Amino acid sequence: MVKAVFPGTFDPPTKGHINLIKRGAALFDTLDVVIAVNTNKMPLLTPEERMELLSESVKDLSGVKVTLCNKLIVDYAVENDIKVILRGIRNVADFGYEFELSMMNKQLKSSIETIFLPTDPKYFVLRSSSIKELLNFHADISGMVPAHVEKLLKRKTGGY
Repeated sequence: MVKAVFPGTFDPPTKGHINLIKRGAALFDTLDVVIAVNTNKMPLLTPEERMELLSESVKDLSGVKVTLCNKLIVDYAVENDIKVILRGIRNVADFGYEFELSMMNKQLKSSIETIFLPTDPKYFVLRSSSIKELLNFHADISGMVPAHVEKLLKRKTGGY
């Protein structure tokens, strides 16, 4: 059985994230979607909101579990007997960052492998940070996030 973990901040969860989760669920026996709780970041959504939104988005996928984590992803992986970290990449800049991160994780725990999954082309430009910026300008984000995510974002930001 091959278990994988797909970590991220998911602030907010996008259609690109959901696409990667669905594709990862098809590749691995189990996939833990791990929401990083990073006290150094200023998220728009609380960890609990992100967990609720992602759980709703993946409720029909077997073998997928959504959880919160405030530790190193390699520590989470070891504690849960997971051997693969799944990472999505959109472009060369993402690859450079993700490659360095994978090398650091490899130094910390050599038995854990990182698999890079290129984004689906239709989600190439989706970034959670861009979506938050678009919200400030009351732009239509309906094509970028699931409807239940959009509804919460509208409520939190005063709508558009």
